Order: sequence, then structure tokens, then C-alpha cells
Amino acid sequence: MKQANKTRLARTAPWVALPIVAAVAFGLGGRLLGSSEAPEADPPVRTHVAKETIWTCAMHPQIRKTEAGPCPICGMDLIPVERSTDSDEARRVSLSERAKILARVRTAPAKRLGSGGVERRLLGRVDYDERSLRTVTAWIGGRIDRLHVSTTGERVKRGQVIATLYSPEVYTAHQDLIQARQQFERLRQTATPSASRAAEAALNASRDRLRLLGVPDGELRAMERADKPSERVRIRTPFRGTVIERLATQGNYVVTGSGLYRIADLSTLWVQLDAYESDLSRLDVGQQVLIRVAALPGEIFKGRVTFVDPVLDPNTRTARVRVEVKNQDRRLRPGMFVEASVQSGAAHEPGGEAPVVVPATAPLFTGRRSVVYVEVEDAEEPTYEARLVTLGPRMGDLYPVLAGLREGERVVVHGAFAIDADLQIQGGDSMMTVPDDNEAPAPTGGNEHHMQGHPH
Repeated sequence: MKQANKTRLARTAPWVALPIVAAVAFGLGGRLLGSSEAPEADPPVRTHVAKETIWTCAMHPQIRKTEAGPCPICGMDLIPVERSTDSDEARRVSLSERAKILARVRTAPAKRLGSGGVERRLLGRVDYDERSLRTVTAWIGGRIDRLHVSTTGERVKRGQVIATLYSPEVYTAHQDLIQARQQFERLRQTATPSASRAAEAALNASRDRLRLLGVPDGELRAMERADKPSERVRIRTPFRGTVIERLATQGNYVVTGSGLYRIADLSTLWVQLDAYESDLSRLDVGQQVLIRVAALPGEIFKGRVTFVDPVLDPNTRTARVRVEVKNQDRRLRPGMFVEASVQSGAAHEPGGEAPVVVPATAPLFTGRRSVVYVEVEDAEEPTYEARLVTLGPRMGDLYPVLAGLREGERVVVHGAFAIDADLQIQGGDSMMTVPDDNEAPAPTGGNEHHMQGHPH
């Protein structure tokens, strides 16, 4: 029964299909005839950017080839991506709002540097003022009987006795002085004028001998008034300050010129700062410096740059910057570590305007190139364009942009690496693939970190 029905349907199917085909053909023919009588307007032509297919590796997006094949690095099959032949499109990447949030993309406007300049931060330490360093020496040879200043850190006044020496040579010269004085006083009253002049000449010779031994005039007058000679000599300091080193030991023998103490005046100190090469062009003698010390929170000390070392340290690639600071209250102490801030300007553009600056986290460095990602205005979704820029020396937390960026354009300051990676995968001109390697050299200096040492 079922076999008979199938046979009957097979015989009747062609006859049923013929009217349907005829109806469709009639309808199409009517449309064709109608269109010849009343032609419709041509649809608008859509212009589009020509794209070429390139092949890249999902694991190594820097690999780009014009035909399929294995990755030369890992051997994986290359995948096709479309690359725009428009130069602007090749440097742009669009993100969804969700992707922008996940990549933590943040932007900031490029601003023109204000008249106040840039604050540069330098590290260093407090040091002695070398001009105030003095050494108290023994002006006569002998044995140290007593050191009146026994420890370092003590403050001494000018003229203060700091040591007592036993000196046979001074004893003999002192004895001659007393005898010459007594002889002169006796002959001045009774002897002839010529004998009196001879006695006076002998007295002056005794005085000169003690002066040559280093006895100061004040000490000499006291020795001349004495009734008997003394074998001990008091050493006085001709300077005031703080004892920073004791060079002698009680009981030791010293010769003329031997050091006893080193003394420094701490009312004025130096702060020795380390400056990188890129900072040196903005540092000059006379600039005001604000100094902060971790051990003295909340206190700020003011000083001025007095010297910039013309020679770099070959190991640290830094130069020494000397700042002079008043220290009347003795709050600062040599050896303290400090953080200093120097207010300095930047080199102006040829037109006289201050340069446009961007945060130091904005540029990406690769070889000689400096690349920033600029936010495209009026885009339907967040779009960013890779832009080659020419940068000047780093100024603290900022880079001056000498070419390639206008004031007011927003640059990516966080998340630039994520954007660049997306552009690489799409086959665009990322920081690793921008064609002209000499177009915009990266800044040179001692404290730049290539490939960015900050999070993006």
C-alpha cells in the first residue's frame, strides 16, 4: 500500500511543480519589464578603506607575514588579520567601554608648562663646610702632659686652652728670656746708655726666639713677667667650632706641626646632592633649594646652589651639586640624609612659549623612538592613536614634548601597554612596528628607563 502511494506521488510531482515555476517566472519577468520602464535611483556608493590580509601569531604578534604558514618562533599556525592600508587607521585601536575599564585606561591633557617651572627632587646628605675645617697643631715639640678636650663633639671657643705640653726647648728659651729681662732692668738704671742698649737688644733676641718657636704674643708677655721658667706650654685654639676628631693621645710625644684636633664650624653646612645628567641643564648656581630631613619631620631648611660639579661620577653617572645652608640652631648634622627640591624652568620653544609637557608615565620608549597614545576626539567608542613624539630631557615627573603633540590633546597615562598590545595583535603600527625608526628619538639622560619602568 505504502509502495503504491510513493509511486503515485513520484508520477504527479512534476505536474504539480510546473505551475509554481511558471508563476515565479512570470513575476520575475514583470519586475524586469517594470524596471526597464521606470528605473530606480542607484544606491549610494559606500567608500571604505582598503584592507589587506596579513598573517600573525597569537603568541608572537610582532610576527607579520603576507601568507599563511607556521610561526618562525613557536611553530604555531599563523592566523589571518585585516590591516588597514590607511595610515591613520593603521595606528588606531578602538576599545569597548568594558575593555577600557578592564585595561584601567586613564588619560590626561597635554599642558603647557606654567611660569613657575618644574620642581626637581634630588637626594643627598649633609656635609661639613670645607672652608670651616681647621686643624689645631702643636707649635712646639714635646710631650703631651694633658688634653683639656678629651672627646669629639665638644664645642670650643677661640683662645681656649686645649692641651698642655712639656718642652725642654721652651724651658731653656724661657729661662734666657727671664735673665735678659732682669739684666735689662738692672742696667737701665745704673749702666751707660750703650750698655743699656746692649741689654735691650739681648731681651728682644730672647723674645724673637720664643716667637720663632710659635709662642703667641699674649703667652709671651705672661712668660716675660714670670719669676722662674716653666717647662710646660699651654696650647690654645685659634678657632671656634666643634671638635670632630682628636688626633693626639695624652702622654705621646709630638713634633712641631703635629695635629692635635680637627675643628669644624657647624653654623654653616653643605648639602651634597646627586643630580643625573638630564637634570644638570636645569641646575645653576644661585637657585633656591628646599631641604627636608626624615629625622626632622615638618621642618624645611632653605639654601642656595653654590656649585655644580663639571665632572660626572663614572660609576653612578651623577654629578655633585653643592648647596649652602645656614645652621645657627645646630638642627642639621653632618651625615644626615636629605631630600631636596629645586624649582627650575624648562627650555622654551623658539616662539618664546613654554613647552607642552606630559606626565612621565605617558610615553613608551623603544630604541630611539618615543610613542604616546592620543585619545581620538568625537569617536563613537574609545579610540586611541599611536603618535611619535620628540621629547626633551625629563623634568621630575614630566617630559617636555618638542614635536608631535598639541596642547590640550589627551594622552594615555595608564594602560598604554594594554592598548599597544591590542594594536599589535590587530596588525597595526604599534610602538614595536612604527616604520620610521629615526623620526622621533627618545630623550637621553641618566634617569630614563626604557620600555617604561611604571605600570601601564
